[in-house]
Amino acid sequence: MIKKQRISVILPTYNEKDSIQKVIKDFEALGIIDEIVVINNNAVAGTSQQVAGTSAIEIFESDPGYGAAIQRGYKEATGDLIFVCEPDDTFVAEDVYKFLSYIDAVDVVYGSRTVKNFIGKGANMGHFLKVGNWFVAKMMQLLYRTNSLSDVGCTFRLIKKPALKKIQSSFRIKSGFFGPEMMLLTKHFDIPFVQIPIKYQARVGESSYTGDFKKAFILGMKMIWFIITFSFRGYSK
Repeated sequence: MIKKQRISVILPTYNEKDSIQKVIKDFEALGIIDEIVVINNNAVAGTSQQVAGTSAIEIFESDPGYGAAIQRGYKEATGDLIFVCEPDDTFVAEDVYKFLSYIDAVDVVYGSRTVKNFIGKGANMGHFLKVGNWFVAKMMQLLYRTNSLSDVGCTFRLIKKPALKKIQSSFRIKSGFFGPEMMLLTKHFDIPFVQIPIKYQARVGESSYTGDFKKAFILGMKMIWFIITFSFRGYSK
């Protein structure tokens, strides 16, 4: 809790059995997290056993997809300030404080993994992914006149409960490009937001998306098409 506001952390998981317990304990160690919600999205065998040794609540979501898991987490989280983070150990729990330093100015804080000084050794942010994310982010920025953006695929983010309620019923994307949809809905509903550089380090295990060049490329193309056509998709306020 901070400033009398309860803090929730959502961890959507599919293939993070070997890292999820450490990530949960890293958040627990901060001493300010009131609730950790693990969304088991058809996760690999053994994941539940790793979660069981922690204070986290585990919820099962059978509807497959990155977006489906996060949206279920948003429905279940009870905090006033709600984080989403990957449980693959690519992010650093202490960056929570960096996000929280902006809550008096904005309602949503998005992380960015593309700033060179914050990318750790072995992190899966090679030239292709870095430039690709930056390019798509700048395209979104120019098309929709947003604040400065440098990454459209970063999971680590913070949203205030009232802001979430404004956009939650408009969520449609259940797959890997839910991130851009949420960012564009934030802009669509005129919710103040900012994107900040955060630490990004080597993952434990392989990603379902960015660990494969072909999958990453296809996901990138889907993101670009979604961003270009967002204005024509009939999202209402």
